[in-house]
Amino acid sequence: MGPWFSMSLGDPLVAGEPLSDLEARVRAAGATADGPGEMALFVRHESDGGLHCEVRAYFSPSATSVARAVGADPCDRPSPEGLSLLVGAPDVWRTLFPRRPA
Repeated sequence: MGPWFSMSLGDPLVAGEPLSDLEARVRAAGATADGPGEMALFVRHESDGGLHCEVRAYFSPSATSVARAVGADPCDRPSPEGLSLLVGAPDVWRTLFPRRPA
Protein backbone atom coordinates (compact mmCIF):
# COMPACT_ATOMS: atom_id res chain seq x y z
CA MET A 1 0.00 0.00 0.00
CA GLY A 2 1.31 3.43 -0.90
CA PRO A 3 1.35 6.57 1.19
CA TRP A 4 -1.67 8.36 2.50
CA PHE A 5 -2.05 12.11 1.93
CA SER A 6 -3.68 14.83 3.98
CA MET A 7 -4.46 18.50 3.80
CA SER A 8 -5.97 21.07 6.08
CA LEU A 9 -9.13 22.74 4.87
CA GLY A 10 -9.07 25.25 7.70
CA ASP A 11 -11.87 26.36 9.93
CA PRO A 12 -15.06 24.28 9.64
CA LEU A 13 -17.04 27.46 8.87
CA VAL A 14 -15.16 27.95 5.59
CA ALA A 15 -14.26 24.37 4.69
CA GLY A 16 -17.52 23.53 2.89
CA GLU A 17 -16.57 24.70 -0.59
CA PRO A 18 -13.07 23.21 -0.66
CA LEU A 19 -14.47 19.97 0.74
CA SER A 20 -17.13 19.84 -1.99
CA ASP A 21 -14.43 20.37 -4.60
CA LEU A 22 -12.32 17.50 -3.18
CA GLU A 23 -15.37 15.25 -3.06
CA ALA A 24 -16.13 15.93 -6.73
CA ARG A 25 -12.52 15.32 -7.76
CA VAL A 26 -12.26 11.99 -5.92
CA ARG A 27 -15.63 10.83 -7.26
CA ALA A 28 -14.57 11.72 -10.81
CA ALA A 29 -11.24 9.92 -10.40
CA GLY A 30 -13.04 6.84 -9.08
CA ALA A 31 -15.43 6.86 -12.03
CA THR A 32 -12.59 6.92 -14.55
CA ALA A 33 -10.62 4.22 -12.72
CA ASP A 34 -13.13 1.41 -13.39
CA GLY A 35 -14.87 1.99 -10.09
CA PRO A 36 -13.65 3.42 -6.82
CA GLY A 37 -12.04 0.23 -5.45
CA GLU A 38 -9.98 1.40 -2.48
CA MET A 39 -10.18 5.06 -3.46
CA ALA A 40 -11.51 7.02 -0.52
CA LEU A 41 -11.65 10.47 0.99
CA PHE A 42 -12.03 10.79 4.75
CA VAL A 43 -12.47 13.89 6.89
CA ARG A 44 -12.03 14.68 10.54
CA HIS A 45 -12.33 17.75 12.74
CA GLU A 46 -9.00 18.07 14.56
CA SER A 47 -7.71 20.31 17.29
CA ASP A 48 -4.29 20.79 18.80
CA GLY A 49 -5.87 21.68 22.11
CA GLY A 50 -6.56 25.29 21.21
CA LEU A 51 -9.87 27.05 21.01
CA HIS A 52 -10.49 26.32 17.34
CA CYS A 53 -10.43 23.15 15.29
CA GLU A 54 -9.70 22.53 11.64
CA VAL A 55 -11.14 20.20 9.05
CA ARG A 56 -8.53 17.80 7.71
CA ALA A 57 -9.02 15.66 4.60
CA TYR A 58 -7.29 12.29 4.24
CA PHE A 59 -6.78 10.62 0.86
CA SER A 60 -6.33 6.85 0.69
CA PRO A 61 -3.33 5.58 -1.30
CA SER A 62 -5.60 4.88 -4.30
CA ALA A 63 -6.49 8.58 -4.43
CA THR A 64 -2.85 9.65 -4.79
CA SER A 65 -3.37 11.35 -8.16
CA VAL A 66 -6.07 13.61 -6.74
CA ALA A 67 -4.09 14.28 -3.57
CA ARG A 68 -1.03 15.35 -5.54
CA ALA A 69 -3.12 17.49 -7.91
CA VAL A 70 -4.51 19.50 -4.98
CA GLY A 71 -1.20 19.81 -3.13
CA ALA A 72 -1.90 17.44 -0.25
CA ASP A 73 1.04 16.26 1.82
CA PRO A 74 2.13 12.64 2.31
CA CYS A 75 1.32 11.31 5.76
CA ASP A 76 1.04 8.11 7.75
CA ARG A 77 -2.23 6.23 7.70
CA PRO A 78 -4.52 8.17 10.04
CA SER A 79 -6.13 6.65 13.07
CA PRO A 80 -9.71 5.68 12.22
CA GLU A 81 -10.92 7.38 15.42
CA GLY A 82 -13.18 10.27 14.52
CA LEU A 83 -12.83 9.80 10.75
CA SER A 84 -15.85 10.13 8.51
CA LEU A 85 -15.94 8.53 5.08
CA LEU A 86 -16.91 11.19 2.55
CA VAL A 87 -16.18 9.31 -0.68
CA GLY A 88 -15.76 5.57 -1.08
CA ALA A 89 -17.59 2.30 -0.76
CA PRO A 90 -18.64 1.42 2.80
CA ASP A 91 -16.54 -1.74 2.76
CA VAL A 92 -13.39 0.33 2.20
CA TRP A 93 -13.20 0.66 6.00
CA ARG A 94 -12.45 -3.05 6.28
CA THR A 95 -9.78 -2.89 3.61
CA LEU A 96 -7.99 0.27 4.74
CA PHE A 97 -8.39 -0.21 8.50
CA PRO A 98 -8.41 -3.99 9.07
CA ARG A 99 -7.97 -3.67 12.85
CA ARG A 100 -10.86 -1.24 13.27
CA PRO A 101 -13.74 -2.73 15.26
CA ALA A 102 -16.82 -3.36 13.12
